[in-house]
Amino acid sequence: MLLPGVIVLFIYNYVPMVGISIAFQNFYPSNGLFGSDWIGLTNFRYVLQMPDIMQVLWNTMYIASMKIVAGLVVPLVIALLLNELKKEFIKRGIQTLIYLPHFLSWILLGGILIDILSPSQGIIAQILKAVGIDPIFFLGSTKWFPYVMVISDVWKEFGFGTIIFLAAITGINPTLYEAAIMDGASHWRQTWHVTLPGMMPIIVLMVTLSLGNVLNAGFDQIFNLYSPAVYESGDILDTVVYRMGLIDAQFGVATAIGLLKSVVSTVLISISYYMAYRLANYRIF
Repeated sequence: MLLPGVIVLFIYNYVPMVGISIAFQNFYPSNGLFGSDWIGLTNFRYVLQMPDIMQVLWNTMYIASMKIVAGLVVPLVIALLLNELKKEFIKRGIQTLIYLPHFLSWILLGGILIDILSPSQGIIAQILKAVGIDPIFFLGSTKWFPYVMVISDVWKEFGFGTIIFLAAITGINPTLYEAAIMDGASHWRQTWHVTLPGMMPIIVLMVTLSLGNVLNAGFDQIFNLYSPAVYESGDILDTVVYRMGLIDAQFGVATAIGLLKSVVSTVLISISYYMAYRLANYRIF
């Protein structure tokens, strides 16, 4: 039963790794994968000497870190609140509504957000005007752009995380709540001493997996919403790779950036697994 999945994983995740060699070449597609001149670490040195690379790296880590924290805290809080609802049909209805945005692409949501946040005709601008505040060009402001990315990403994805945490709650032994009630524990005490400890393995797993994405700030979202006006605070590693690799045809440099990202992500997720094992006795093998 595992064989089809292993084959697909090998074809789409391991075979393409041959392309890593492009990072060490002055690559020309017409020469084939191994026909270009090998230049060692020149592409990596070029990347590290780019004048704006540190700002791009900061933007990536800043946006990604905020997404990781908000993407864990918001679903956890919503799951705890939904767990307190007694009417099952209301609970299911809310779950469905908050889960729906997960299935929408950023191409569609990008168009919706551009309309909503328009400084001239957008609904947010109209509300600000109504209360006497000058409209803000959220998608054209270097100050507001990162926060718009985080808020919109959380709005799209928190329903998925909420379902995961609700599933963890349903796996908690009900007798633990009965024992807590017998001891006179309030709802808050039950949540703190029973629910949260019971969810801890899933929380640790979600944190561990998310740390590997600290250099992935969300290419699809930012590509559909950013512009040269917000490069200072919105340009990330993935958008730089896109421009250098597909627009400027600097394939070697773009591959070098992608390889550096992969190495750093591998190190971070390895450290996070080790910390999860040492601090929470969580292990995947």
